[in-house]
Amino acid sequence: MKVHSYSLGIVETNCYIIEGDEELLVIDPGDNGQFINERIKKFNKKLSGILLTHAHFDHIGGVDDVVNAHGVDVYVHKEEKSWLTDTVKNGSKKFEAYQLPPVVQHTIPLVIGEGQHKIGEFEFEALHTPGHSPGSLSFVFGDFAVVGDTLFKGGIGRTDLYKGDTETLMSSIEDKLLELDPNTTIFPGHGPESTISEEEMTNPYLNGFN
Repeated sequence: MKVHSYSLGIVETNCYIIEGDEELLVIDPGDNGQFINERIKKFNKKLSGILLTHAHFDHIGGVDDVVNAHGVDVYVHKEEKSWLTDTVKNGSKKFEAYQLPPVVQHTIPLVIGEGQHKIGEFEFEALHTPGHSPGSLSFVFGDFAVVGDTLFKGGIGRTDLYKGDTETLMSSIEDKLLELDPNTTIFPGHGPESTISEEEMTNPYLNGFN
């Protein structure tokens, strides 16, 4: 598998296209669905589905455009199934003062929970990693994981949005992400990739968990 990253939207959210042998998987189409569809077309491979690490506005803004173009299912944790149409929960209302328009997507997502899953040719494990949001998920594909806004290179997710909680976030990192193989590459919702071992050694927020 190959991981292709695109930084999209006003807060530069990472959208990932996972490329398999015959198929593609999109994770967090946060904005500019037309651009994402153009990228998909260039691969000349079937899109199997869309995974959402969570349903904040900056991770869902391109959902409808991609679904309408490809007719695929979208998967989100049950805690956030209603967030695509709720501007309070998805956070876009909070940023109206900064001239951000409301972000509403009309696709009805399917629920995905913790455990092993298969979508098309892709097999992966979903970890429930709440804290940044109540339904945050991390998706583990063997030697790499897409972790949303739970853990960043040198940082952790904010917890001042709807139902965020710092203690819960730190427990998710300790109990789920730091239990992965230290060589696992992590692809976060913002910023560059890292590894579990690098964050254990250098991330200033994780000193208590080494």
